Amino acid sequence: MENHNSILAENGNGAVSEQGGSALIFLGTGCSSALPNTMCLLQPSDPPCQVCFPALSIPPNLNPNYRCNTSLLIDHCEGDGKHSYILIDVGKTFREQILRWFTFHKIPRVDSIILTHEHADAVLGLDDIRAVQPYSATNDIDPTPIFLSQFAMESISTKFPYLVQKKLKEGQEVRRVAQLDWKIIEEDCDKPFVVSGLKFVPLPVMHGEDYVCLGFLFGEKCRVAYISDVSRIPPTTEYVISKSGAGQLDLLILDTLYKDGCHNTHFCFPQTLEAVKRLCPKQALLIGMTHEFDHHKDNEFLAEWSKREGIPVQLSHDGLRIPIDL
Repeated sequence: MENHNSILAENGNGAVSEQGGSALIFLGTGCSSALPNTMCLLQPSDPPCQVCFPALSIPPNLNPNYRCNTSLLIDHCEGDGKHSYILIDVGKTFREQILRWFTFHKIPRVDSIILTHEHADAVLGLDDIRAVQPYSATNDIDPTPIFLSQFAMESISTKFPYLVQKKLKEGQEVRRVAQLDWKIIEEDCDKPFVVSGLKFVPLPVMHGEDYVCLGFLFGEKCRVAYISDVSRIPPTTEYVISKSGAGQLDLLILDTLYKDGCHNTHFCFPQTLEAVKRLCPKQALLIGMTHEFDHHKDNEFLAEWSKREGIPVQLSHDGLRIPIDL
């Protein structure tokens, strides 16, 4: 995997400034409950969990097994050198991700937001968007565009009515809240949309058989598919992102929850690797892991798997930055 011609080749977590080109920054790579698993610390087993317990002694920035809620930041550098910062999902750990990775990678703001779905690990950090917006006690600022499905919009209107409300009711005091411009997107591969100058194709997938979650395809020079929550990829979506369909991906970023078996709402390791073989991207990175995955040990296994199958695959980690030509 140490192929320096590869967009997966890691050159450390070196911080970069706006002078660089486009990049993908993994703000979180863990499951909904995040890692370390709190019960592994509060009621440790004997011997203790080798993935979670070191979190008590190893700083998170040095611990690839410390995983916040899954989230990706796209640092999109356009031809004129202007950078736009596109955030996919704003989960329960968003404030921690700001403090740890926005500061480290010198991310000055969020220009646009895209939501995959409306579960807690994707939206419960929305209140903290105000922390990355200009200060105005009267909310007199330009709102941040946020793209989401109609179903997600209806759910968030219930969860965060004060973020959706357009006008104050009579007698209602002004309170500072995040300013968001809600934009509905369709759950349809044939209905692309543009965010901060970058085109996105919705990738509807099943997150349990009763629930549609969105992944996204983006990038003209390098085709990237991001699918964070999936138990089944419908044929129409699979066609768009498979080598045997609409064309080979340069990078597939894909969900994997547990090491063994199967799960009703997520891919587990066996299904993830089968999907990678079926879609046949040039390279793949895995996200959404529980404490069953040890970053170093399982990447050793994946290095052997990659050699055998001819598709480089790794577990990602929080803070990973991948320079990429979009």
